[in-house]
Amino acid sequence: MCRRENGSKRSGMRWAGLKPAVVFAAFLCVLPAVGAEQKLDLYLLIGQSNMAGRGTVEDRDLKPHPRVLALNQNNEWVPAVDPIHFDKKQAGVGPGRSFGIAMAGHDPDAVIGLIPCAVGGTSIRKWSPGAADTKTKTHPYDDMLARLRIAMKSGTVKGVLWHQGEADGKMGEAGTYAAALTELIERVRAECGDRDLPFVVGQLGQFDGKPWNEGRKAVDAAQRRVAESVPHCAFASAQGLVDRGDLTHFDAKSARLLGERFAQRMIVLQERRKR
Repeated sequence: MCRRENGSKRSGMRWAGLKPAVVFAAFLCVLPAVGAEQKLDLYLLIGQSNMAGRGTVEDRDLKPHPRVLALNQNNEWVPAVDPIHFDKKQAGVGPGRSFGIAMAGHDPDAVIGLIPCAVGGTSIRKWSPGAADTKTKTHPYDDMLARLRIAMKSGTVKGVLWHQGEADGKMGEAGTYAAALTELIERVRAECGDRDLPFVVGQLGQFDGKPWNEGRKAVDAAQRRVAESVPHCAFASAQGLVDRGDLTHFDAKSARLLGERFAQRMIVLQERRKR
């Protein structure tokens, strides 16, 4: 069911500046897409802040697509307008929405359901059952799993996007990151009941003014190895993307481009499954 985000502070911020008629029309445009018989193509968005998005929201990010929805903080399906994440108050434009639009463009019959679950600043260690992130007072994996199960009532999980690693340089240098990521992939696939579920890993940002240290290089190498060695996985490049001025987070344009690159890799994985 597609409903308005009543009582949500994020909702007020999200629709601020839009005329009531525009907001009403946005909801009307997606209602036919989520009828009782329509099943969503679900995509799980997990990781840390560059998956959640920190890009500045612009007018273009507030225009709903009739076949791209997101599961909001109240676990309701709403038009996917940025920010779709709500991990922190600075959530902004990330790769999720542009990914969803690209996937909808690839399949004109599909209605895309995005499940945003990323939490800024989290180590991959926090993406394990029972692990708590004290800074955000969340349990990233457990919270994701609860939202995933709710979303699966509305459709079928078609893929997972992962962007994380900035917090795990020490694990990269210690040589333990690849094993942790492989375990996460296997665990999420088991939860979805699909051992071949497409899983795309996004590359860390490489920004002028902040060269990668050895830890970042090691995480990048580990992610590449996993994408190459684990079946039905792929790696989305961040080559040429730029930061928002903080040497950490992608700017809005780069986040959108990254989402499109995620989609390109996802489509390749899905096409291979059909052969």
